[in-house]
Amino acid sequence: MRGDGMVEQRVERRLTAIFAGDVAGYSRLMGADEEGTLSRLNAHRREFLEPKIADHRGRIVKRTGDGILIEFASAVDAARCAVEIQDGMIERNVRVPQDNRIELRIGIHVGDIIIEEGDIYGDGVNIAARLEGIAQPGGICISDDAYRQVRGKLDASFEDGGEQELKNIARPVRVYWLRSKEKSAIAPTTLALPIKPSIAVLAFQNMSGDPEQEYFADGIAEDVITALSRLRWLFVVARNSSFTYKGKSVDVRHVGRELGVRYVLEGSVRKTGNRVRISAQLIDASDGHHVWVDRYDRALEDIFAVQDEMTSQITSAIAPGIVAAEVLRAQAKDAGELSTWERLMQAHWHIQRFTPEDFREAIRLLDDLLRNDPNNATALSDLAFALHFSGSFAWADDPAAAFARSGEVARRAVASDDKDAAAHAMAAMDELFSGRHGDAIRRLRRAIELDPNSSFAHGVLSAAYAFGGEADLAIQQAQTALRLSPRDFLNVIWHITDAWAHLSAGRLEEAAECARRAIDWNPAFADAHGILAAASAHLGRMADAGASLDAFVRLVPGSLADQLAARPFRRPADRERYLAGLQKAGLSGK
Repeated sequence: MRGDGMVEQRVERRLTAIFAGDVAGYSRLMGADEEGTLSRLNAHRREFLEPKIADHRGRIVKRTGDGILIEFASAVDAARCAVEIQDGMIERNVRVPQDNRIELRIGIHVGDIIIEEGDIYGDGVNIAARLEGIAQPGGICISDDAYRQVRGKLDASFEDGGEQELKNIARPVRVYWLRSKEKSAIAPTTLALPIKPSIAVLAFQNMSGDPEQEYFADGIAEDVITALSRLRWLFVVARNSSFTYKGKSVDVRHVGRELGVRYVLEGSVRKTGNRVRISAQLIDASDGHHVWVDRYDRALEDIFAVQDEMTSQITSAIAPGIVAAEVLRAQAKDAGELSTWERLMQAHWHIQRFTPEDFREAIRLLDDLLRNDPNNATALSDLAFALHFSGSFAWADDPAAAFARSGEVARRAVASDDKDAAAHAMAAMDELFSGRHGDAIRRLRRAIELDPNSSFAHGVLSAAYAFGGEADLAIQQAQTALRLSPRDFLNVIWHITDAWAHLSAGRLEEAAECARRAIDWNPAFADAHGILAAASAHLGRMADAGASLDAFVRLVPGSLADQLAARPFRRPADRERYLAGLQKAGLSGK
């Protein structure tokens, strides 16, 4: 009894095995045939599911539409019941069309629960529900706590799914995928999606009827796998697994489930005479949606050169395509639902918008992410990028401090992952803007060795050459960056480095044209207007020069002198040519 005379109620708790299940794609099934779906589901419950649960001494706690929550005194009973249910559902679905099948997803966890009026609550229940949510149709996902209770006690196989971040669960949970050995030949593989984006590259189909083109088609797919494997943020399935589908007609959604990947790349090769047509498509395996599709027609004068070019073209298109899809996926979720990768993609969305407000929000999101994951090289690289341009455009309250912190964060990114090309490119950016042109160029060459298809590394190398006075090399690298990622939001910068290079070489018409391209891409970048003003003034086009100078001054916050001094020209003559052009355009009167 409490001191106030009231009787204190004790909370009833116990350790139990929690089984959570639901119907995969229930909304789609109901939308297609509401009455038929409900009739089939009720028949499964009455004839099979409820008797099977009773056989294994399970207590149905509640049903929620297509879902069910069950309590078992034993984890072994829960797992045996789950395996027999999934095996039985395979047999019950044999004669049912694929689109009409009722397939279950099951999650099992062992944990402490609270019992109140027959219902159960607590973190253990939440974890079981989240495990069910990441199970594939026809699959069983169990926690490591449940696995320790059942291993060696079932005639079943286990696949280690690694640590998974579960919605609203504070810590990652190690999971295992469970299926019976007896049914393993027909039961669906239930591999979890990795925490980071994942892709399988299928063997390209030879449409030529020419056996010799088989090697060419395989070679492109193999080279794409090798190139994608250099991307540290991307999980790439090995060739030995993805090529097992060669020569088969497959549903990419099935491939995604079997290989545990979000994206599938498939392609074809068709040779006619001395020309070859290569088609490729990147597909979201969760719903069959095409993320990216392209077609390439080439002359086959040098088959190896064509293979190299196609590998580069396809690979450089895939990475931004996946990032764009992942950004949209993250934007569609509430903040509480986001995994570490999705929080990173949310920050990336703000960076792509390239406004002072968005950069401030990106920095806040990345700082928050790094408090929990301080060695995330991708997050560190993105933070260094946001800080650098906040300083470069004087968007930060203290631009010098933003520059300094950008360099420190970039060095942390390299220390976290010395093989990350983006981390090296950001560290090189700091070296460049610190006046260490040679160090920056050496580091960027290293970044390109790590990832030859990194448009970012090629673009920053273009800037290093442009500010170093090596115009032709700068133009070459800018064009490579633009070719590797033709739809990239960063292309405005590579057009600007192209313009800087032409200006340093005294090629004023070309400098003005490149500056106009940059403005067409994104008119918010002050440097493009500044270069156009200087080049136009040197060419005697004073009306154009004055209008461009007005736009330049309008976009430059704070001290114009500080903004001009921040550009890392190695040769004094290049800075003087730029300033002289701005003065001719009327800078002294601004």
